[in-house]
Amino acid sequence: MKKSFPAILMLILLSACGQAEPLFDVAAYEAEVLEWRAGRIDRLKAPQGYLTQTGLFWLDKGSYSFGSSVDNNVRIPGNAAAVIGVLDVSEEGVRMTVEDGVDVQSDGRAVQSVLISDDTTEKPVQVTHRSLAWTVVKRDERFAVRVRDFEHPFVATFGPLPYFGVDAALRVPATLRRYKQPRVANVGTVIEGLGYHPESPGIVEFEIGDKSYELEAYTSGERLFFVFGDETNRNDTYGAGRFLYADAPGEDGQTVMDFNLAYSPPCAFNDFSTCPVASPRNRLPLRIEAGEKFDSSLHYSADASL
Repeated sequence: MKKSFPAILMLILLSACGQAEPLFDVAAYEAEVLEWRAGRIDRLKAPQGYLTQTGLFWLDKGSYSFGSSVDNNVRIPGNAAAVIGVLDVSEEGVRMTVEDGVDVQSDGRAVQSVLISDDTTEKPVQVTHRSLAWTVVKRDERFAVRVRDFEHPFVATFGPLPYFGVDAALRVPATLRRYKQPRVANVGTVIEGLGYHPESPGIVEFEIGDKSYELEAYTSGERLFFVFGDETNRNDTYGAGRFLYADAPGEDGQTVMDFNLAYSPPCAFNDFSTCPVASPRNRLPLRIEAGEKFDSSLHYSADASL
């Protein structure tokens, strides 16, 4: 986004009588939200966006043949050679050895053997083959291979995303009540047995209507990250909850919760992500009719990928 929300949303408009308080420009705000929504589609459809994901394979220690043939231990969907090679999984990580005559590249160079450094390392490795690419993700000391197809037809046909109407009343001031010391949260994910353990600086409190609510915040760089649920999850939004970011507050603890920018996690679009779900303490007892909705027709299943 070219301009920050504060620069657009809090325009200082003086009335004829010399009013000194900044006024909220609703029209400019709605335009910013619509611009954000357009960018959301672009980000999802980008080569490294969530829509190109076509496979996620969890691997224990051992050796695995992989390729498009049904005889492989790991069957790669899409335009892949029948046998690409072998994946050897150890405490070191996932090492790939390529079958003779198969063109596999990393960083623009053909490779025959490479340790596919996972996404928790300083330099994660991406390997490409025809229109496909794969990386290794590491979660709770477990490794998985995530496959992408840059020519995946789902990308071209995807959209539009459904949304609630923009409601400026659901952009609310909030206050971070910090813990004495940051805590590690224990949050479930859509993968059975796999946890999500972000650092939490504290609880964010805010009001909607005349009632007070709170959500546990997670630290994400210079921002706060929320995985929250509400009563729209039953029929309008993704059942496991939605994501939301807010600016990290200063010493005064003040920030803004803009639910018009709430959006679905990647698992709403395919089965190949490790999304956290809203914890019981982060499920709000009201309908948040703002932000992104869920449409099951915009989901690509694992069954369809093979």
